Amino acid sequence: MPHLRRLAIALLAACALALPFLLWGFRTYQLAFAATHAIAILGLNLIAGQAGLISLGHGAFYGLGAYTLAVLMRHGGVSAYAGILVAALACLAIGYLFGRMVARLAGFYLALATFALALAVPQALKSSHLAPLTGGVQGLYLDRPGAPLGLPVNQDQWWYFVTLGILALLLWMARNLVRSRTGRAIRAMRDDPIAAAAAGIDVAQYTALTFAVGAAYAGIAGSLAALLLDFIAPETFTYWLSILLLVGSVFGGMTSVWGALAGGLFLQFWPDVASMVSRDLVLPVFGALLLLSMRFMPHGVAGMVSVAARAEVAADVDRALTPGMPGRQATPPGTW
Repeated sequence: MPHLRRLAIALLAACALALPFLLWGFRTYQLAFAATHAIAILGLNLIAGQAGLISLGHGAFYGLGAYTLAVLMRHGGVSAYAGILVAALACLAIGYLFGRMVARLAGFYLALATFALALAVPQALKSSHLAPLTGGVQGLYLDRPGAPLGLPVNQDQWWYFVTLGILALLLWMARNLVRSRTGRAIRAMRDDPIAAAAAGIDVAQYTALTFAVGAAYAGIAGSLAALLLDFIAPETFTYWLSILLLVGSVFGGMTSVWGALAGGLFLQFWPDVASMVSRDLVLPVFGALLLLSMRFMPHGVAGMVSVAARAEVAADVDRALTPGMPGRQATPPGTW
């Protein structure tokens, strides 16, 4: 089974690398944006799926990452690539501080605190005190750099590969985190905070660390989205963005690292699917799609794939243990 999983990942990676040369430019641009959504959802999966912390303010970290990059590029002359790294570090620090502040909250109280963050950040970005840096309600324009060293790819293809490479790195890091001792402590905190504290786990510290890592992922996604859009404004990062990221997380599979890929594709392409039914009923069709997916995929796309894989393994075991099955040698009578 592990070799089949590695083969599937290799085929998926090969297809992802070939797509920009097989699709027209706008589709490549959309896929790059789907990858930014997947990065943000991956951070939310760590917060909500692995740690069990309800977050309705993930879009705020997304916006902070975008504005960190934009301000550094416009006012500091920082390159786009360095700006992505600084945006990640800034959101890491802000996420840690926010996690420390809400460490003692749980349930609806935590949800309200994160929702307040989603409401506050766009208003703060429009503040007259920050307008000289953020551009206020007018926003900021960015100059997205092209491919370096004369590489034979256009701008959209280059940033598709950049975004895809960052997504692959962050998937690998998230997978290792989930399987590490820290990941086990985070899941123990999710399953029973009291028992985790009794076992010696510093619940407040792990809550802050989880928010920090999830916020860093959102900051990276926001900085990449700012470069892809070439323009940002406070109204781009309202609470509705946080709700959509949560929807993508649930659709893909909140407790799965790989579910972020399905969630990112869903958020990017659901308007196209819904518009095929009716351009005037995009949101109602979206709601219907979401209800149907929750009815038939309660654990998201990743959960459905996991169940199908376990069923296939169980079927292989049954065939191996059943005498006389095709392709298997029956056990001779009297043989143990």
